[in-house]
Amino acid sequence: MNKKFLIDVHQAFGPSGFENPAAAVIEAEIKPYVDEVYTDVMGNLIAHKKGNGPKMMLAGHMDQIGFIVTHIDDEGFIRFANIGGFSEYILFNQRVRFQNGTIGIIRGERVDNMKTDFNMSKLYIDIAAGCKEAAEKKVKIGDTAIYHNETLVDDNVIISPAIDDRIGCYIMVEAAKRLKNPVFDTYFVFTVQEEIGLRGARTSAYPIDPEYAVSFDVTGSGDTPKSMKMPMKMHGGAAIKIKDSSHICSPDIVNWLEKVAIDNNIPHQFEILTAGGTDSGAIQLNKAGVKVGVISIPSRYIHSDNEMCSVSDVEHCVQLATKMLETKI
Repeated sequence: MNKKFLIDVHQAFGPSGFENPAAAVIEAEIKPYVDEVYTDVMGNLIAHKKGNGPKMMLAGHMDQIGFIVTHIDDEGFIRFANIGGFSEYILFNQRVRFQNGTIGIIRGERVDNMKTDFNMSKLYIDIAAGCKEAAEKKVKIGDTAIYHNETLVDDNVIISPAIDDRIGCYIMVEAAKRLKNPVFDTYFVFTVQEEIGLRGARTSAYPIDPEYAVSFDVTGSGDTPKSMKMPMKMHGGAAIKIKDSSHICSPDIVNWLEKVAIDNNIPHQFEILTAGGTDSGAIQLNKAGVKVGVISIPSRYIHSDNEMCSVSDVEHCVQLATKMLETKI
């Protein structure tokens, strides 16, 4: 495992629409292993590994959930809107970091009934400014922030506020490094604005016009106490998606990924996600249609400041991604 790159890419700033710092970390790491790297008008980072086979597009989104400043009051307290999906209940007392390094704490107004009265509009960010003028020297309307928490890695798990989906980006980069005998003309696409509607995947697929596409993203894990019943679990291997709420994967790609995993003794499992989607949902609808699949990383506590996934699952995803690029469909 490339621990330095893993931590660097997870700590990089990059909420939806503001992914440039994350893109810079990824570009520096993948550039020696591909033929060209470029950024499109939307901000998608595209690394092209030329080959004589059909076009294969790999997609993993760089953006993370975040916050955007909507108002600063006279006492210097900051109101905000969400970028991507949050539960207001997990935001209380969380630390956030603005791109310029300013740190704040999310707190909430007193409410009579937490069940009925508590919502996002009751929350604010405290940067201890004291007044509006002092606050505006550090933060202005439209500035964005992310969870402020470190990335922890040991031999067993990875814990970070940005596993969704920097871990998918990490897997794609590591597959590019290991790729020896490609059978596709491969585009590694690190997409933007997935969390607000799969936007980067839609625009980047249009000029690439792939015949096949595989996305890399987190999925749920049904192995915690009283969790929703799901077939996916941590430490169970790479998850081959069958369906989520954005699309149904192409059976040809699902069967191909399964065969690649079996032929190479790669631990794997299957994913059916009843809520949530990923980039392949947009790529599938490109032009006349694309055969798509997804390799998912089972994760706990998604969209929190302590997302968790398995080191062994990540390694098995890298193995599956590498071997699939060396195996004809």
